[in-house]
Amino acid sequence: MYVPDHFAAEPADIATLLASGGLAQLITPTADGLVATPLPLLYDHDRHALLGHVARTNEHWQAAARATGDSLAILSGPDAYISPSFYPSKREHGRVVPTWNYLTAHVHGRLVAHEDPEWLRALVTRLTTQHEASFSAPWAVSDAPPAYIDGQLRAIVGLELPLTRVEAKVKLSQNRSAADQRGVIEGLAARDPAGTSARAETVAEAMAERLKP
Repeated sequence: MYVPDHFAAEPADIATLLASGGLAQLITPTADGLVATPLPLLYDHDRHALLGHVARTNEHWQAAARATGDSLAILSGPDAYISPSFYPSKREHGRVVPTWNYLTAHVHGRLVAHEDPEWLRALVTRLTTQHEASFSAPWAVSDAPPAYIDGQLRAIVGLELPLTRVEAKVKLSQNRSAADQRGVIEGLAARDPAGTSARAETVAEAMAERLKP
């Protein structure tokens, strides 16, 4: 991934992206071509790995054994379109163009498949706990009949991506003046006054945090 120095992510940015647990794009190279799957991935700090699972009928888990190189997981943070009209410098000289602000991490590693039921049970329990945490009455794996869960576990295969290399990019208008950056923050807010676009709002918040003295 092309990462200019001014867009290089800090360790805290990388930690946030790894811990997000959101939908990732997992890509594995094989002799027959690329195999890609969108799936949520959980970061395990102790294993320094991303963990997830796919349906047993999904060939991706079998691609782990015949991969021709490292797999790539693309983790995406918030993103937003940036209009040239946001910049005060547009009114000064007009030498501005549209762009896109975003946070992303590319995680590389050799993919490993797991079929052990207890490994899978622990994984789905952790995934569920993480994603249900914001609910007032969170659902738990134990809420479902045990026999049903056992059947569901037989229908999936776990995937583990040990982190051997991480490339991360935080593109938040750091190459613009402080005035232009403030203009982007204000522009994103004015474009969405009701706060309905959580991604744009999060981009503005991340930019504002970096502008603090």
